[in-house]
Amino acid sequence: MRRVDQLMVAAYGISVLQMMENAGRQLAALARRLLDGSVKDRRIMILCGAGNNGGGGMVAARHLHNWGARVQVQLATEPERLKDVPAHQWRTVRVLGLDAKATSDLAQTDLIVDALIGYGLTGVPRPEMAGWIERANAARRPILALDTPSGLDVTTGIPSQPCVRASATLTLALPKIGLLAEPARPHVGRLYLADIGVPPELYQQMGLSVPPVFAVEGIIVVPMGVI
Repeated sequence: MRRVDQLMVAAYGISVLQMMENAGRQLAALARRLLDGSVKDRRIMILCGAGNNGGGGMVAARHLHNWGARVQVQLATEPERLKDVPAHQWRTVRVLGLDAKATSDLAQTDLIVDALIGYGLTGVPRPEMAGWIERANAARRPILALDTPSGLDVTTGIPSQPCVRASATLTLALPKIGLLAEPARPHVGRLYLADIGVPPELYQQMGLSVPPVFAVEGIIVVPMGVI
């Protein structure tokens, strides 16, 4: 997936900002689906880290706000630690007044969105991230994870301590093999796959044979026995 991201930018001129917008809108659309087709007046808390995963969560917040949700973004790190593109998204979140002004009671939400840590996790989550993972699990509310449940190694499928226990996970472009491993299943929940605009030529360049899986819709369910 790192190679896919690199080629998207270097070979095809598709920017991280474009990919993040696609991912965030798909995340918002799945959140709406999980909330019975309407987010109007539904309380949604989006937990965001400093990387591109967090930026995707912020994009989703903007779309959910536009659709009538009572959405807030809880930044799990100092704003100064945000990378360039997530920092751009954070400015929009703040202009819209969607940034959580105080630590929220996650148990009072209709849906928690986990956009804390993406596929680049190595080792265990940092203490500030671990704290939010534990709060999210303790809230006993539905959790939708972006790309991977935070704390899961997406190569091996081995969860760290702690690791988000998601009701559903929306992974991007292609399923990461660790999401389909037996130890990962209690953390992944129902697995969905989202189109973020990867050209078929890119997969061909990498020697991958990928059928047009998004020919009918941009979000599909991944059967857990596909690998």
